[in-house]
Amino acid sequence: MDIGMIEAAAGRLQGVALRTPLLNSPFLDRIAGRRVWVKAECLQHTGSFKLRGGWSAVSALPIPQRARGVIAISSGNHAQGVAFAASRHAAPCVIVMPSDAPRLKIDNTRAYGAEVVLYDRATGDREAIGAALAEERGLTMIRPYDEPQVIAGQGTVGLEIAAQAAEHGVSRAQVLVPCGGGGLTSGIALALEARAPGLKARPVEPVGFDDARRSLASGRIERNTRTTGSICDSIVTPAPGELTFPIMARLCAPGLAITDDEAMAAMALAFARLHVVIEPGGAAALAAALFHPDEIEGDDVIVVASGGNVDPALFSRALERFG
Repeated sequence: MDIGMIEAAAGRLQGVALRTPLLNSPFLDRIAGRRVWVKAECLQHTGSFKLRGGWSAVSALPIPQRARGVIAISSGNHAQGVAFAASRHAAPCVIVMPSDAPRLKIDNTRAYGAEVVLYDRATGDREAIGAALAEERGLTMIRPYDEPQVIAGQGTVGLEIAAQAAEHGVSRAQVLVPCGGGGLTSGIALALEARAPGLKARPVEPVGFDDARRSLASGRIERNTRTTGSICDSIVTPAPGELTFPIMARLCAPGLAITDDEAMAAMALAFARLHVVIEPGGAAALAAALFHPDEIEGDDVIVVASGGNVDPALFSRALERFG
């Protein structure tokens, strides 16, 4: 993985991905005690940054291989990104999703033309299901984070952050990133290393599912004992990736952990002050900036709002409790 792959992915994404805005609210600044810049990937096509990695991976496949079809395993946002990319490339697409994924994400994935195969997150082996389908149908697996072209696509968020931070005169800041398997975090970290070395990526996860934070602290890959139990479903994974963790270990500052309530409060504040809708996992970085200010350094902090595909009932609950 290098900056050349990220720049090549940016070229293939030109005219497809939105250059999402970097937003600021004085009200949020007062809560955090510093300027907070929100990279609004919740406004991206398909509702999350995952469009970038999905498009990067599908578009990089040789045409004959792409024509046979692709398969992905995802709780929703990667699913939609791959399904969108496959539909635009006229490639068959199968998505393996947990049955308890938000209904909105399941419905959207089907709407992009993908065949959705559901499994029980508590008892099913998603890797085995995906591998069997890929073998049976000759499909190419597009992994959600441990895939170089996916990491390259996610890294284009970092290219944009570097350019937008410079436009606002920000040369030194911590960049907080909602982190599951680490594709977005590692991609952003690589882009910042090359284009804005004064900006440092930090992963943010839910309490109890902070495998990246613990892995960075121990220097080896740590695993979560559970894969259910947080509303931040989009960033709950078993462990950091074999490809992503070495990148994060080399380039990232220590991780942060937030509670479900903090994520919901951040959702409500983002809606009230920035007029954007962020899903719980996508709000993790903003929650860290707002409610863990003593763990952050500098006059500026940049947070990635990674997705906005939230269940309406859950979003209403967040507004009722914290709005």
